[in-house]
Amino acid sequence: MSNSTIPKDAFNFLKELSKNNNKEWFEQHKPTFKEHEKSVKSFFESVKNNLSHHDEIEKMKMFRIYRDVRFSKDKTPYKTHLAASFARLGAHLRGGYYIHLTPSGSFLATGFWDPNKEDLFRIRKELEMDASEFREIIGEKSFKAIWGELAGDAVKTAPKGFDKEHPDIDLIRKKQFIFIRNFSDKEVLSDTFLQEVDKSYRAIRPYFDLMSDILTTNLNGESLL
Repeated sequence: MSNSTIPKDAFNFLKELSKNNNKEWFEQHKPTFKEHEKSVKSFFESVKNNLSHHDEIEKMKMFRIYRDVRFSKDKTPYKTHLAASFARLGAHLRGGYYIHLTPSGSFLATGFWDPNKEDLFRIRKELEMDASEFREIIGEKSFKAIWGELAGDAVKTAPKGFDKEHPDIDLIRKKQFIFIRNFSDKEVLSDTFLQEVDKSYRAIRPYFDLMSDILTTNLNGESLL
């Protein structure tokens, strides 16, 4: 059965975990965690169900609470957030959605956060040739009201083979093409959060449609599929 809200007790548990991030405490409270995990996963299933009405989702992944500390200076064993990703269907669509829930730090993200080498080059070549449609979509008033500005890491000057004086170098420099929307705890715990998540994900669709078109065609507009 799907859940349409985030329980306040789940956030309270994450707050306590941040103060007691050790194996002994977690093992003592693991049954409680499992209940919260089940409830939040049910909420994520509701998000996925809503997405299925206006997009094609290949898979949902809820991330585990356990941290990989092998290469990290931070050796605390547990994450203090709960999160899930939703991958769009295969080669035809690309991109994905992400939801991150934590006290005083919840957000949604969407877009292309780790494009492979070929996809990244294709996006950059498109922007080099003509970035006008891209700018029109991400600059649209109602779009920006929800998602704000394009985010993501970028190279310092220009990617190899691209002119650092190009008028659209601010876009070409990007290594990630993502959008992030932050939420307060009050917003996350409200009865309308599920609807707001879906409203946000619906609003990104013009951007996804353009990027899907770019990544499935060559510079002449011929299909690569």
